[in-house]
Amino acid sequence: MSNPAISITNLDFIYPGQSALCLSQLNLKIAEGERFGLFGPNGAGKTTLMNLMTGLLSYKKGRISLLGNEVASHNKSINKLFGFVPQDFSFYHELSPAENMEFFGAWSGMKSQEIKNRTAELLEVLGLQDVRNMAVRKFSGGMKRRVNLAIAVMHQPRILFLDEPTVGVDVQTRHAMIDYLKALNTKGTTLVYTSHQLSEAEELCERIALIDEGKIIAHDDLDKLLAAHQQDGLEGLFLSLTGKKYRD
Repeated sequence: MSNPAISITNLDFIYPGQSALCLSQLNLKIAEGERFGLFGPNGAGKTTLMNLMTGLLSYKKGRISLLGNEVASHNKSINKLFGFVPQDFSFYHELSPAENMEFFGAWSGMKSQEIKNRTAELLEVLGLQDVRNMAVRKFSGGMKRRVNLAIAVMHQPRILFLDEPTVGVDVQTRHAMIDYLKALNTKGTTLVYTSHQLSEAEELCERIALIDEGKIIAHDDLDKLLAAHQQDGLEGLFLSLTGKKYRD
């Protein structure tokens, strides 16, 4: 695979105080421009892997590189390469959408006029123009999710990580957000997405990996995996490979 956006080699990870590895000898490559999905049961290691790829967790064994840059160094040049939409809201609730975007734009090193132009663009595109000066704490869940997304793409990252980006939003907002993510991808942004919304995942992701018990158990184009396992949807594929038992 040429020009990988993300390359992970022989990655091991264990949380302090635990005896079992959370991730074991994990290898993965994601090409630039892919719409890539990472799926698995609760506790499989999806969010842990996201946090390692974005530098929120540190690893000691293995290697993770973003566009050829080692994540372990975690310097400012790495931070500018990616955006991250986490499960939890990652903004200042007492600030307005515009103020949040201005703050995080400055934090990422954007210039004043660039911040102003980009803020105006995102407020319009993500339907936040009418509430641009209202405190985010007053917003609905769907509006907060859009603020989360706006902050993540302020600096126009080349890679965008999305961990359950549409939790709690209505169907109209979900479709609008997915359409926006597809539009970003057509302009070259690599998307790395995880969610329990499997129907949404089928709409967004072209290539996927299934992870269970800290290891990748399937990795290919979604269409190829469905054909190989004689399934007509991602939910069926998911259950056939990970089983139907309860997961904590």
